[in-house]
Amino acid sequence: MKAEKFHPPQWIKTTNIYEVNTRQYTPEGTFNAFSTHLPRLKDMGVETLWFMPITPIAQKNKKGVLGSPYACSDYFSVNPELGTLNDFIGLVKQAHDMGFKVILDWVANHTGWDHKWTIDHPEYYLFDTSTSDFKMASGMEDIIELDFKNTGLRQAMTEAMQFWTTNTDIDGFRCDLAFWVELDFWKQARASLEKDKALFWLGEFDPVDNPEYFEVFDAAYTWTWMHKTEDYYKKNTDIEILATVLGNYNKVSEPDHFLIWFTSNHDENSWNGTEFEKYGNMAKSLAVFSLTWKGLPMIYSGQELPNTKRLDFFAKDAIPWNGKYELHEFYKKLLTLRKARNSLLAEDKMCNYFPLNQLAPIKCLGYLRVCGNDKIVVLMNWSSERISFRLVDEPAYGKYVNIFSRNEIEINSVTLFELEPWDFLVFEVT
Repeated sequence: MKAEKFHPPQWIKTTNIYEVNTRQYTPEGTFNAFSTHLPRLKDMGVETLWFMPITPIAQKNKKGVLGSPYACSDYFSVNPELGTLNDFIGLVKQAHDMGFKVILDWVANHTGWDHKWTIDHPEYYLFDTSTSDFKMASGMEDIIELDFKNTGLRQAMTEAMQFWTTNTDIDGFRCDLAFWVELDFWKQARASLEKDKALFWLGEFDPVDNPEYFEVFDAAYTWTWMHKTEDYYKKNTDIEILATVLGNYNKVSEPDHFLIWFTSNHDENSWNGTEFEKYGNMAKSLAVFSLTWKGLPMIYSGQELPNTKRLDFFAKDAIPWNGKYELHEFYKKLLTLRKARNSLLAEDKMCNYFPLNQLAPIKCLGYLRVCGNDKIVVLMNWSSERISFRLVDEPAYGKYVNIFSRNEIEINSVTLFELEPWDFLVFEVT
């Protein structure tokens, strides 16, 4: 069979992703309650909404009070905790009317123990001879693994995904544990699902470890970067390691392959800590990096608050909104900048980036994003010490404006920059 070449929709190059934890987003935890936040998110500059799984949750062997949304009991229904299918259809339409794109979390690798298929199609599952039962996913006793060697399962899974694209008009999928599922299934599924509409395919895999999954998926996670930056802040590694990690990602980054940069998501927040627990004073600077480096930025529910609370994964635990949204303008300025500047396109053959050399301690990370005459300069002090420095890279020289203060500056060989610990500067060319 001829190899399929997939191409992402054009809108992906300038988009950003906002993960919606519907259960915890509001006290009600419903689609309708979340919809009241759409105007605020639109103003902040959010463009693509990723909804965590919305299918019903299996009750057998469930964890906690409410169970995990990643333990599905029926791929063709909506979790009544969140609302109805019509509620979700209405939410997608409202989001589309406001200019958002919507992608849905899809959990193909496994289901919960009492999924409908365990009765109707037990042959769809892997079997554990030691227990004479379905095979439990490693370390996750509330879920069981599907058998993608079974052609019937492949067809049924594709039909389930088709149900959502056809009936709710979503714009793509975020595929949970994508690298745990056979690559050729994803190829077949995408070829089948895109006959009527080009979709955005975000896969949960790290392309340095599983580069072959870029044969199907448009975007992938930078897990190694996320973990190594935490190690760096906690003094378990040095900045040279971070440079090596970025170099490895550059090798797998191509015009149709997008890297997702983030500091938090549902797993990280609940299990490993908030961004402030992980990164402390470096958290805001890392957000600047995520929104200005090559690729696509991802923001998790509540980061604009900012949320300093670990959200319970298996029980109701609403984000403690207080009406202030202290980082709304911070994210808005960066998201607006990304949309307005060609130099910040996720990937483009006409655009490039250059690491900036400084007459300063190596703890300063600086880079120039450039596309034609459009330039962005980003400078970050990744240390607990105040630093002063000058830039020696002539391509970065010119007249700029600070995107936060709106102060004008001319960058040249004598321009002195001073950065407080963990502080940052972002300039756009005038």
